[in-house]
Amino acid sequence: PEEATDYFYDLSRKNDYIKTRAIAKNIVFDAPTDFGDLEITINLSKPEKDPKAIAAARNQKTNTYPLSQLAIENEGYLGRLGYPARSNHRVIRMTLGGEPWGFQYSPYAYFSEHAIFLLAAHRPMAITQRTFTNLLEIVHTFPHYFVGSNADLPIVGGSMLAQDHYQGGRHQFPMMKAPVARKVTLPGFDDVDAGIVKWPMSTIRLTGDTPDSLINAANLIAESWKQYSDETVDVRAYTDGERHHTVTPIAYRKGDKFVLDIVLRDNQTSKQYPDGIFHPHQDVQHIKKENIGLIEVMGRAILPARLKTEMQDVKKYVLDQPNEMKDYHKAWADDLKAKNDFTADNADQLIDQAIGKVFARVLQDAGVFKQTADGEAAFDRFIGQLK
Repeated sequence: PEEATDYFYDLSRKNDYIKTRAIAKNIVFDAPTDFGDLEITINLSKPEKDPKAIAAARNQKTNTYPLSQLAIENEGYLGRLGYPARSNHRVIRMTLGGEPWGFQYSPYAYFSEHAIFLLAAHRPMAITQRTFTNLLEIVHTFPHYFVGSNADLPIVGGSMLAQDHYQGGRHQFPMMKAPVARKVTLPGFDDVDAGIVKWPMSTIRLTGDTPDSLINAANLIAESWKQYSDETVDVRAYTDGERHHTVTPIAYRKGDKFVLDIVLRDNQTSKQYPDGIFHPHQDVQHIKKENIGLIEVMGRAILPARLKTEMQDVKKYVLDQPNEMKDYHKAWADDLKAKNDFTADNADQLIDQAIGKVFARVLQDAGVFKQTADGEAAFDRFIGQLK
């Protein structure tokens, strides 16, 4: 498997499908936080997307060809005005769960060997037991890769909800390095080690030798979460008949064992948080306002290109130099000035560290059960009712 992916990845770079020169321009650094080193990237090739536009696109009908940039029909497509050419694009066919799927790489990789697994049929994303089966089948086939699925609801989902697909690759994310904070027991799953991960987003880690047991345990959690409410911590499964709960699942290997991380998601909105109760809150949206998708759930920030120039003006501001800093950074920059003694030598490092802390806050906002006594007790209540 490793030789096969090495060959295909090398081919995809050499034929310029993977835009290595563009990717090399992205800004990447690690930032220490209470949850370990988070990975920060300022992606210069990815446009910033409006979460409301992402939600609207989910059900939008189109008669164009290909139906989306994730459709398998992109292979070899010559392109048109406003739609990229894919004449150098190739998709490896594979079967998952008895259905035809494709395996390709992302042209603008967010991490090493950023792979995409896409359903050949045009079907919207849905997290079901089939999802967990497919993810573990992929890491059985490619034991050197992780693979995960974005959630299947707006606000907490990825940017391509209209086409069922997964993302994977050869990278160990911060969440995968995070330890289990406390073990839990899942009734009827004696062969599964389960625990709550020390992570800002509410994550249950399942580890074991038997994929079927992990699949059934994951399905128990996901199906129970879909119906679970706890008003004391603003958790509601439904309002006015609209479902709010789903999960973001990630699969990978740890030695001979299989691991499934199940991240609980809730896409409610409120008057106080119209963009999402468990979404980056208004005071951090100057850095990150987009959906918190699979990659960011695992601790790698994909931040908008505008920050490259905007942070230079923030730097000038904190150094009391002439600047054109955006007003939406002012409260944050004033707080940084009050807490730090900025010099020309340390300003870049301090601002990078501050961006990392903002991203940690973003993940905490997106976490359903908070790292407080009440939050942990609420998490335990959810675990306790699983049966």
